[in-house]
Order: sequence, then C-alpha cells, then structure tokens
Amino acid sequence: MNTKSFPRIQSLRHLLHSHPDLSLQEDPTVDRLVKFLTSNTSLEVVRKDGWLYAVKYGTTDAPPIALRADMDALPIDERLDLPYRSQTPGVSHKCGHDGHCAALCGAAIELSSLRIPRTTYLIFQPAEEIGLGAKHCAKLIEEKGIEEIYAFHNLSGYPEGQIVYRKGLTQPASEGLMIKLHGRHSHASAPEEGLNPASAVAKIVLYSQNLLQEMQGELARKALEDGSDGVEMILCTIVGMKVGTGDFGISAGVGEIRLTLRAEDESVMKRMEERLRRYAQSLAEKEGLRFECAISDYFPETRNHDSALQKVYKCAQNRGFETCEMQDLWRASEDFGYYLKKCEGAMFYIGNGESYPALHTAEYDFNDRILDTAVDMFVSLAASEL
Repeated sequence: MNTKSFPRIQSLRHLLHSHPDLSLQEDPTVDRLVKFLTSNTSLEVVRKDGWLYAVKYGTTDAPPIALRADMDALPIDERLDLPYRSQTPGVSHKCGHDGHCAALCGAAIELSSLRIPRTTYLIFQPAEEIGLGAKHCAKLIEEKGIEEIYAFHNLSGYPEGQIVYRKGLTQPASEGLMIKLHGRHSHASAPEEGLNPASAVAKIVLYSQNLLQEMQGELARKALEDGSDGVEMILCTIVGMKVGTGDFGISAGVGEIRLTLRAEDESVMKRMEERLRRYAQSLAEKEGLRFECAISDYFPETRNHDSALQKVYKCAQNRGFETCEMQDLWRASEDFGYYLKKCEGAMFYIGNGESYPALHTAEYDFNDRILDTAVDMFVSLAASEL
C-alpha cells in the first residue's frame, strides 16, 4: 500500500471504531464511508438502502469481480482505554469490521490510480453478525453479472500478517433455534391449577444432547462407510433457558430454550433442527402446552472455490506474504457463503498475531499493522490477470 495513504486509512478505522453501529443500524457508518470514498477516490459510489458499493471500471469487457467488507459492530461494551474508544455504550467493534471497511477503502484509493482489466465492485455490507446482510447484497451478483468475489477476515492465533486459507469448506453453517412452550401460571401453592412447562423444557434439553450424540454417531458411521479421514463437525449448543418469572409465589407458565445449531453442511443442520422441532412439538401436544418456534441468525456454510482460492494464493505469493493452509475449519459462521452460492469466490484470513486477543472479546481491537496487507491483497485480486 502507498505509505501516504496509510494515515488516512488508519484514521478512518479509528473513526469507525469510535462510532460503531449494530446490525441493520449502519446508516451512520454508510454516511462516513460515502464521505470518505467521494473525498479520497475517483470511484463511482452508489448508496443503497442500508449499504453501499463503489465501482472501479476495467479496461476490458470481461465479467466483473467483487470485493466485500462487512460494517456492523457487536453488543459488547468497550473496556479498552483507547483514544478512539467506542462512544456508543454497550456497542463496539470487537470483530474488526471497522478494519475490514478501512482496508476496502484503502483498496479504493489505490485502485483510483490504476488501470485494471476487470470492472471491480467494492461491496460494503451490513448485518453480517446476524446473517442477513450478504443474502440481501448478493442480489448485486446477478444484477451486475459478477463472476468472482473475495473477502478477508482478521484472525487471531496466526502470525501477524500471514495469509491463512482453507480449501473447500472453511466455515460451517449455523442457526439460532428458539423453542417456547406456553402453559398457564398459577399460585405456587396450587401448582395443580396451572400448567407448568418446566418438565417439558428439561426433557427437550436432555433430548437435544442425546440427539447430538446420535447424529454424531450417524456421521461417524457414514464417514467409515465412505472411507473418510474425519468425522463431520456438528454441534447443538444451549445458549439460554428461561422458565417462569423466578418469583417464589408463582408457578411457571412459560418456558423457553435457545440453541445454536452448527454443522459443516446445511442439510445436516436442518435435519437436526427438524428432529428437535418434531420432538418439542409432539411433547407440547402431549402435555397440553402451546408450541412456538423461530429461527434466527441463519448462516449457510462458506465453501471456497478452488480456482478463486488459487488466485488468492498466487496474489499472496506475488506480494511476498507468508501463507498457511488452515487444517481445521474456523467454527465461527460467516454469511459470505450466500455470495458463493451465486458465483465463484473465496474467503481468506489475515493473522493478527499468535497470542493476539480473540475476536468477540472485550480485550480485542483490530490490529492496524495488518491494514497494509489487507489493502495489498484486495488490490492484487482486483488487478490480477484474467
């Protein structure tokens, strides 16, 4: 990256960090990005409903490509004593999306003075943390005939500046499943006059863990039959439970369970969801409870395309960056998979440092020292030969 551009990119990153926006509330961030891009680049900037993209036109009629950054922050209070600390109570950039946006803006600056063969769309996407943004923005892929898309995520646990990649599946599918059982409150001294869902909630919790073991066994047997080296990852994590109000004078009338389902393949995750649904609904009917169920934070799996990943690897090598093949998939989900259903592409990672604070923790802040690496990778991908 042009060293003259770095102060502007770093300042932008710190500005975004100071003013974080939660998912689907990113309009102020969009304002800041539009202002920066129109003031510092020659790219065409197009504002959409809650997001934006910029365009660098290429010198050929070859199908365009896209680069993507996510914008949203997390509902985590800022505890670090930073000169650019979050000014929004209870919200902070603890996943580094401020750095992703700054890096893509840095690429926009660099691309402004370059001739590149293919038109490149720079997508600034909302709502990655809840799995809604990419599904919406992916419409641009078909609209503009985009044939390749790339993104990076900063990742702790790897050497600073190292380009980390994984062939094929790199991040799993996941979803949030909420099951709610409605009974009837009564005085705690007369529980027989009410309908307490507590025992049903307990049975569903136990069933969920037994189901997980059962499906793990099924996947292990399938792997053995197929001669596979490993067993597919599948998880059913209880993230919350609530029964009643906790008042000692009231027998509970409502119970709720929240679980995160996670699997390497969406179809496996959906089978687990369906079995949980059927069991919970059947149990509710037997016990006279009203059943309610909802899905949120849905993420498809992210599967890199070989040709796109080869391009990532080649760009890293040409830039002289150290590379590392990730052996195990990163278990966190990423909605970038929605784009990869529509065109070829790849998600790669840039190391924050082997002992760098983990993402989604109060101790984390995006590592500014990897900004130049991210910019150089974006520019290389945009400027690469057809």
